[in-house]
Amino acid sequence: MKDSQSSFPYTRAVSGVQTLTPYQPGKPIEEVERELGISNATKLASNENPLGPSPLVLAAMRECLDSIALYPDANGFRLKNALSNHLGTTPEQITLGNGSNDVLDLIARVFVGPGDEVIFSQYAFLVYALVANAVGGEIKVAPAADWGHDLTSMADCVTERTKVVFIANPNNPTGTYNTGSEVQAFLASVPSEVIVVLDEAYFEYVQKPDYPDGLEFLDSYRNLIVVRTFSKAYGLAGLRIGYGIASNQITDLVNRVRQPFNVSQVAQMGALAALEDPEHITRSQELNQKQMQQLCTACDELGLPYIPSVANFLTIEFGQHAAKIQQSLLQQGIIVRPLDNYGMPHHLRVTIGRSHEVDQLIDAIKMLL
Repeated sequence: MKDSQSSFPYTRAVSGVQTLTPYQPGKPIEEVERELGISNATKLASNENPLGPSPLVLAAMRECLDSIALYPDANGFRLKNALSNHLGTTPEQITLGNGSNDVLDLIARVFVGPGDEVIFSQYAFLVYALVANAVGGEIKVAPAADWGHDLTSMADCVTERTKVVFIANPNNPTGTYNTGSEVQAFLASVPSEVIVVLDEAYFEYVQKPDYPDGLEFLDSYRNLIVVRTFSKAYGLAGLRIGYGIASNQITDLVNRVRQPFNVSQVAQMGALAALEDPEHITRSQELNQKQMQQLCTACDELGLPYIPSVANFLTIEFGQHAAKIQQSLLQQGIIVRPLDNYGMPHHLRVTIGRSHEVDQLIDAIKMLL
């Protein structure tokens, strides 16, 4: 019997894919400018570094353009060695990815099968559900506490069917974080055969003394994987390069399913150069702290509640008018992120930009309110 035209090819897709809703990225500048007929849109929707990459990165990428007819180093030898020196690990502990999302996907493919449980928090990064569902995993969402991860609640969700737990620290889109003592208590409480993924995409931005470096737990907890990226503080979002750090045994398994040449030569050279310019990270941190304070102060003056953030974005509550305000800002060429997909329809997430961009946003909000 032939499938009906309306159901084919959907009925041929694996069950997890049939129920997936694609990830919706922030609206690109080019699309907004084309729609509005303008050339000066401000994008504050995707948590990109407003300073861009280090000048060293741009120079390194230009130098390698003559060799782009050749395949990149599939094993990323130079970058892994540079990262291991930077992080205090070994090259054998590192998995390179086409962005940190790629590493999250690889982890799900290695450790999750149909019917296996994957746990993450309410209001956590949407990609966790996507990678789990794609391989037939069953997601279990732990209730949040004050918009952040309640690690005690997440530990209580673990059963004998649990294979992976995702923890975003700091969390996107709320900007909340868990302390070192909280993370360590969680790691000590879950069975050693449960893989715990500590997603530290915004690691470099955090300035809190009780915020942990996930790498400190690797020796004690062999079921831990720490995931980081060059997309945020390093300003390399367009290159798509991230990495995971774990035990040699876990890393060996993850690398077995990694596609060869998944990180381009240009991206590898750019990341190498980025590691050589720590001053750029310091400048990015200082700008973020200054402009975050400016935006928080404006919200306080306007009576707008917000979720205190340690990352490079602020999630602001606009109540039932959030969607209307988001569209009104868009009409003025200011792109911010609606959070309906996260179950937060009354909030908008705003990336911390340069001074004039934050000024522009504040003035627009004042006018709309």
